[in-house]
Amino acid sequence: MSLQLRLFGGGQDAAGKLSGTNDGGHAIDKSKVLAQTDAAAISPLNPGDFGSIRSVPVVPAPRYFTKDEADGLKDLAKEKTDGARQAKRGYKALGKIEAADAVVHKEHRKYEGVVADNELKKVRSNAGLAKKLHGLRPGYARLGMGIDKAENDARTRIDAIRAKLTAGMN
Repeated sequence: MSLQLRLFGGGQDAAGKLSGTNDGGHAIDKSKVLAQTDAAAISPLNPGDFGSIRSVPVVPAPRYFTKDEADGLKDLAKEKTDGARQAKRGYKALGKIEAADAVVHKEHRKYEGVVADNELKKVRSNAGLAKKLHGLRPGYARLGMGIDKAENDARTRIDAIRAKLTAGMN
């Protein structure tokens, strides 16, 4: 198989080889590039449900509370205040995790960009070698023709000697 076919065409598998019709096209699917990283990730296309939390129902009108109701609400308020403090800590930790994930994601994409840049350099180098090798083909053809001529000349001389020897023996 010629170097050109190995580099640019002819039944290549999908293991990163260039297509036989390398016309500068691409396989970048915009929907994949812009796809959410998670189905629950908030974005303009997935704004979430704008839900909220309500630990007690809204009191629709002014009213009096009994001592038991007031004591229960006070206990619940303490519980919810502590829960809010813990929720704040938890959300802060989740925010830090998200920020760390975003840093890793961003750095990985930078790395992939470096890989892509260097892949182009490598393929460009392969193409340069292919061009260089094509440029050498006429020289090899001349060498091959010289060898063929030398072989034919030798064959002609050997045949002439053989003919003399055969004629001298008769």
